[in-house]
Amino acid sequence: MSTMSVSEARAALPEILDRVIAGEEITITRHGREVAVLVRPDAIRVRRADQALAEAERLRMLLDRGRNASLADAPSVSVERAEELVANLAAGRSSR
Repeated sequence: MSTMSVSEARAALPEILDRVIAGEEITITRHGREVAVLVRPDAIRVRRADQALAEAERLRMLLDRGRNASLADAPSVSVERAEELVANLAAGRSSR
């Protein structure tokens, strides 16, 4: 991956676009800080798809873990605490 300043990029835009079409990624900097990366559109689509698939797999694993977990081990609320919470909700709604 190449890096160049905005000024350099402005002066060489046609050449930069040819390099991007060829598959190179070019980082543009302004005052020494990265502000943009030029990449081919198909490269972005692949990255986004890979990220979406990885997130879907992570969610699938969480769902499987949840489906297989014992509810006996789950934290619980006492009946008294549950009634207190319900009463607080009811009081909050009636004060509206």
